[in-house]
Formats: sequence, C-alpha cells, structure tokens
Amino acid sequence: MDPRPEPASAAILEPRQRWRLTLARGPDAPRLAGRELNEAWEAALEAAGLPLARGGGARPKAPVAFAPPLPVGMTAEAERMDVLLCDRWPAWRAREAMIGAMLPGWTLSDLEDVWLGAPALAAAVCAADYRIALGGDVDAAAVGGAAERVIAARSVFRTREKGGSSVRYDLRPLLESIEVVAGSPVVLGVRTRFDPQLGNGRPEEIVAELADDLGHDLVIDEVIRERLILTGDDAIHD
Repeated sequence: MDPRPEPASAAILEPRQRWRLTLARGPDAPRLAGRELNEAWEAALEAAGLPLARGGGARPKAPVAFAPPLPVGMTAEAERMDVLLCDRWPAWRAREAMIGAMLPGWTLSDLEDVWLGAPALAAAVCAADYRIALGGDVDAAAVGGAAERVIAARSVFRTREKGGSSVRYDLRPLLESIEVVAGSPVVLGVRTRFDPQLGNGRPEEIVAELADDLGHDLVIDEVIRERLILTGDDAIHD
C-alpha cells in the first residue's frame, strides 16, 4: 500500500456542501432546458467564483441539479436547484456570489444549506402547484363543476405521446386538486403529484380533460408553476 497521502487536488473536488436554492424564472429568461440549462448555470456559478464540486469516478455527481424539469418558456415562482460545492461557505458569502451569478430572467429568493446525505432533489419532489389562466369567454361555474367531477372520478384515462407511440395512462393518481381561483378571466389553481413510476400530472392534460368533460375546447393563456413541494414540506398539507 502506498503510504503517501492523496493529492489535495483530487480530494478537494469532492462535495463538501450542498446549497438548495429557491428561484423564480420570468418570461424573459433564456429558452434553455435540460443539459443546456445546467451547463449555463455551471458556467455562471463558476464565473462568480463558486467552487463547484466535480468529484471523480465513473459516475461523478453533477454540481448543479434541477428536479423536475421546467418546460421551456414556462414561468415559475419557486423552483428548486441544488448546487454542490467542494468547500464550505458561510450563507452570506454563498448568497452574495449566487445573486451575482443569476442568469437573465432568474432571481434568487432563498437558499438553504442541505445535508449532503439527504435524498437527491429529484427524489424529494412530491407535488407542484400551478396557476392556469384560461382564455376566451369561459363560464367559471361550468369549469368549476367539471373540476369537481374530475376530482370525484376514480380513474381518468388519457393518452399521451411517448417515444413515438401513444401510451394510455390514468391521470387521476397524479392529480391532487383543481379549483377555480378567479372568474374573469377564469384562473385555475391546480396541484399535481409526482410519482417515480407514473410520472407527473401535466397542466395541459388536466385542462384537456376539463374540456372533454364540458364538450368544448378550452384555451390556455398562461401557465405558471407557483412552487415545487418537497416531502416533509408543510405546504403538502395545505
């Protein structure tokens, strides 16, 4: 066995701190998603001087992680992003650097020092709240009645495209609640669930189901993801 210590350059790349950011994304944010979005954040955070953790091995952890992906172009009020650092920073220093690293159209509202051994962000998200504005001349009472019928149903089977083919699935287990929160124009408040096997409820599929119940099309003017809810959050019991 080689008694010499491991070089500092190899050890310092391992994660020593995880910051969980709460972010808002406005309509003027760059239309990036997936790998492009992660790479843009990594470049911005490194340029701001943050020591991102890039551990070695065959499958190193990415220093930046979102969960679940936010559709391109959708605005959001409380997204979550994890950032792994290879050095421990006090909150004031991390906040100052991260504010300076914000991509155009993004703002930082909060950050939390999360235990490195806690579940990954992707595994911690269990629900999401959306605000959906409908266009056109829509009867709020009729939409409210359709929402009640959908929530009361035991199953809500729909079809979505996946991998070039149509897949039939049950939307109902992925839907927590639907309510009309404003009447002119009609605005829906929707809470969807996330399931590791079933996926997640999509706002456009929920509106399509309401339209099927009513027997006429509904037009979506805007969808805003208000917040992601993590297991253990008080918000899940609202």
